[in-house]
Amino acid sequence: MAELQEVQITEEKPLLPGQTPEAAKEAELAARILLDQGQTHSVETPYGSVTFTVYGTPKPKRPAILTYHDVGLNYKSCFQPLFQFGDMQEIIQNFVRVHVDAPGMEEGAPVFPLGYQYPSLDQLADMIPCILQYLNFSTVIGVGVGAGAYILSRYALNHPDTVEGLVLINIDPNAKGWMDWAAHKLTGLTSSVSEMILGHLFSQEELSRNSELIQKYRNIITHAPNLENIELYWNSYNNRRDLNFERGGDITLKCPVMLVVECNSKLDPTQTSFLKMADSGGQPQLTQPGKLTEAFKYFLQGMGYMASSCMTRLSRSRTASLTSAASIDGNRSRSRTLSQSSESGTLPSGPPGHTMEVSC
Repeated sequence: MAELQEVQITEEKPLLPGQTPEAAKEAELAARILLDQGQTHSVETPYGSVTFTVYGTPKPKRPAILTYHDVGLNYKSCFQPLFQFGDMQEIIQNFVRVHVDAPGMEEGAPVFPLGYQYPSLDQLADMIPCILQYLNFSTVIGVGVGAGAYILSRYALNHPDTVEGLVLINIDPNAKGWMDWAAHKLTGLTSSVSEMILGHLFSQEELSRNSELIQKYRNIITHAPNLENIELYWNSYNNRRDLNFERGGDITLKCPVMLVVECNSKLDPTQTSFLKMADSGGQPQLTQPGKLTEAFKYFLQGMGYMASSCMTRLSRSRTASLTSAASIDGNRSRSRTLSQSSESGTLPSGPPGHTMEVSC
């Protein structure tokens, strides 16, 4: 039998009746611009309305990339530098994206009335199925930062069959203890809400340097017209429950996970490998989008996607090095972890499905 050969056929789009080629090109360009700008939707859930923005079109047999931002930010201020980065374009061409704004965090959001009961982080996670049902999406790869990473983890624990992978940046899976509460109350007596949120987003070293990035985000948060809403989200984050991750136990994430965190002691060491990044600070998606993009590409390749993608910024000669899987105390302070740095650009070379941890 003669060997079958794959032939690529390009379908020409027929013109509408009375439509000129020039008009067709203009319509196609307008459609592309609309996709580039994203389409914003709102859906009602048992815990209130949630707004999200969709970029691109669904790809057959591929999950959507769904993002969830941290406290004090919205999807644009949290993720725009990452997803607009040049090397990220190869990824976003292959996946539809859904950027979720926590209630009241979207641009132009009205201030909630006095006494409004803001959803807990668990309830925010329970809003995600309504989004996927509205869009008719079956599976996602979640990308979350801080509070958003917690929300996506809670969702993945409750709906493991719909999550193909997670990228978790600066997640704290633990509820606040008594000492944390005391420190938080004392800080609240001397610091404004905006300063406390900045201390959550960035390390003390970054804040003391007071770089242009810090000044920019201090201005964004301090002068936010929805600062009252931001404080409600902040309170929900501080009242979070423990995720109760158990290494080797029943409560653990079942999907591949790329971690930019300090909670590896909670995860199965047989499925954990590590990537080291230096000088990335508390928000690596803002400060090191290139390195994070490269790590994300490698993570997607490990899941069986984008097999032909080229690694351009991190040396491939380093991909065979695997760092120690020694446990790190999950209760170590975030500022201490973020101030530590290690050699840049070491990518793990492990089998698909491994968890990748990025230590900043």
